[in-house]
Amino acid sequence: MASSFVAVFEIASFAAIIVLVVLGLGIIASMMGIFNFAQGEFVLLGAYVTYLASSHGIPVWIGMAAAPFLVGALGFVLEALIIRRFYAAPIVAMLGTYALSLIIREIVRGLIGGLYLSVPEPIGGSIDFGSVHVSAWRFVIIVVTVAVMVGCYLLLARTSFGLRVRATLENPALARASGISTARIYGATFAFGAALAGLAGALVVPVFSLFADLGIRFLIQGFVAVMVGGVGSFMGPVAGAAVIGTMSAALPWVMAPVIADVLVFVLAIAFIKFRPQGLLSGKGV
Repeated sequence: MASSFVAVFEIASFAAIIVLVVLGLGIIASMMGIFNFAQGEFVLLGAYVTYLASSHGIPVWIGMAAAPFLVGALGFVLEALIIRRFYAAPIVAMLGTYALSLIIREIVRGLIGGLYLSVPEPIGGSIDFGSVHVSAWRFVIIVVTVAVMVGCYLLLARTSFGLRVRATLENPALARASGISTARIYGATFAFGAALAGLAGALVVPVFSLFADLGIRFLIQGFVAVMVGGVGSFMGPVAGAAVIGTMSAALPWVMAPVIADVLVFVLAIAFIKFRPQGLLSGKGV
């Protein structure tokens, strides 16, 4: 019973990480019609900012709090200087974000020297549920993810900014005719998606350590999760992230991790083949 509870907890904590990555990726894909292939590197940058804070004697939690703001600001600048020029050609925009991802990854690789660097958990130890002991920091990750999901939903569904975002998503031309600055909405959306990735990187770096390829795995799983969940809605990518994250964390408990990774992608491809609009979206992937 205890081992089953620990397994469920580990699965939930990994799924929470994927949800954070996919929230930003899904919002950008739904709003702008492009997949941001630099999203994994935004995760890496969030982890790197946290490491820098820790290595300079600054409390880790301050680095974690700063990471989403700094990464979001970088995303805003990149959108204004580069991404905005390619909205009319989504394929070119995706290639542009892929090129950005390579540049960011190799810069970080040069800065850390290709090493694996550890970052301490701000909250160490374990939480006891009777005779069961679970990681306190992984529990914090789950709580923060739930809070971010609720906050994102309230922002998009209950605020005037969210109304403008949804209007731009539904009909950009009509939104512009109504006086909404879609360029600003796009910039804010891209920055917000980048900030969520930066937060994900800051939260996971104590668990996975810092290395140059940290973001690649999360990008691939996030990309598959968005396709499974479906673009065009808030809950679609979240549902996809829950499914892919749960499968990616659960299957290695019953089979070899390499086989589990392959099986996740095979099942995702099969699902997309028969339901290309995804779980909760009416738009085709």
